[in-house]
Amino acid sequence: MSISERLALTIGGGFFGGILIGYAMKKIIKLAAVIVGLFLAVLAYPQYQQVIDIKWNNLQTVSQNALVVFANAISHIPWIETSGHDTAFAMSSFGIPLTGSMSMGFAVGFMKG
Repeated sequence: MSISERLALTIGGGFFGGILIGYAMKKIIKLAAVIVGLFLAVLAYPQYQQVIDIKWNNLQTVSQNALVVFANAISHIPWIETSGHDTAFAMSSFGIPLTGSMSMGFAVGFMKG
């Protein structure tokens, strides 16, 4: 396989993979937004009917703390290194074309999702 064929395969594969990842991420975000919205609506209706009294400030504090814990957990995943860039280029000899085409594919997939 020549270098131009490998480059074309890297760019095309990265773009297609980016489209799939972007599309899936958009669907996951939409589903999570619907679930959270329904949960809040289920909480708000009994409060509107004055059946229960919800302290929204406490709910906001709990959700912010949960997001902080989630962000800290993601930032401490062992195989994700934020300091070194050697691992990103070790995946492929075409680091820039792969990441560039994958990011373009992600953008297209996210917009179409």
